[in-house]
Amino acid sequence: MQTLFIATSAVAIAEIGDKTQLLSLILAAKYRRPWPICLGILAATLVNHALAGAVGVLVAQWLTPDVQRWLVALSFFGVGLWTLIPDKMDEDGAARGVGHGVLVATLIAFFIAEMGDKTQIATMVLAAEYHPLWQVVAGSTLGMLIANVPVVWLGSRFAARLPLKAARIGSAVLFTALGFWILLR
Repeated sequence: MQTLFIATSAVAIAEIGDKTQLLSLILAAKYRRPWPICLGILAATLVNHALAGAVGVLVAQWLTPDVQRWLVALSFFGVGLWTLIPDKMDEDGAARGVGHGVLVATLIAFFIAEMGDKTQIATMVLAAEYHPLWQVVAGSTLGMLIANVPVVWLGSRFAARLPLKAARIGSAVLFTALGFWILLR
């Protein structure tokens, strides 16, 4: 269960203020239908993070344990620095799926927005280090839902009160601490 907890907390913190969280807010404001938006986020994240986790596991099989440990630690340090940089949302992201229904629009927009995102990279790195894979994918998906579902349900009022700078700093500290923990264990 440690893997599930680490993946959940790392991704939930990293997601605060991320472009996919902003996308959740845009979708909520545009469609005002939280259930299909939340289901679209769930489905897109499960598929995206399962693929990222599988890549992480494959890469981990080709590396020696020492090389893997250093790469994972350096990746955590990199993601920690990356979280300090505020994301800017491409406003066309929510409009791409118009006409296909709220669920499909959310699924497509969220899947595309998550490609190459820091939470996808974090999932890949977590899967390379922690096992079993299903706990990494379940935890990273749960972390995405913890960060995005309140935004969908509470809308712009919630996002306006969120201390994004503090969240980015906290996320950076978490990823840096995980990097040091991996190096020292």
